[in-house]
Amino acid sequence: MRLPYAPSSPPADSPPSVADIYARIAARRRPRPLIPLDLTLLHSPPVANGYNAFVSALRTETIVPASLLELAVCRVAILTTAVYEWNIHAALALKAGLSPEALETARSAPPRGLTAASTGTGSETLSEKEAAVLRYTDEATLDVRVHHTTFEHLKIHFDDREILELVTVVAGYNAVSRILVPLDVGENNDKAMKTVRELVAET
Repeated sequence: MRLPYAPSSPPADSPPSVADIYARIAARRRPRPLIPLDLTLLHSPPVANGYNAFVSALRTETIVPASLLELAVCRVAILTTAVYEWNIHAALALKAGLSPEALETARSAPPRGLTAASTGTGSETLSEKEAAVLRYTDEATLDVRVHHTTFEHLKIHFDDREILELVTVVAGYNAVSRILVPLDVGENNDKAMKTVRELVAET
């Protein structure tokens, strides 16, 4: 980590507002302790508070199946080389019911390599929904601007609310990667990402 971590409990001289922020973040993490990302963001309690509310909404108040959201997050992690993000969210993807084969595709497919031809009907590793999610994630992460045909594939499988949620999750976790990697949160930058086989063995 390129910065020291903030203390795991509010400093004694903190105003009540800071203690409240710590309590809200701890409540979202419970029964686990605060994680390295929390202790990074808590250098600026207002930023940590806003992040906590934003991510809490993405993780607990969205209607897109968790397996698809985690698939998108995992692909973001691969494309942005965010080892910390991959190791956490790949395990969550499997727990949410994503197949190991789909997760391996997210891990190993080349950037922009998920064309409609290679992931269309008949794919043995991806459903059409999963393929649409990965193609969108690649373009939004690498190019920002998304092709019309890619977006139209999303509209085949998702309603307006679901598309907004997916777009926001991809954007949000791109932001997370850009905190994790430059600051080396969790000291993972020089480590290898866990393989899908390792993750399956751990679940």
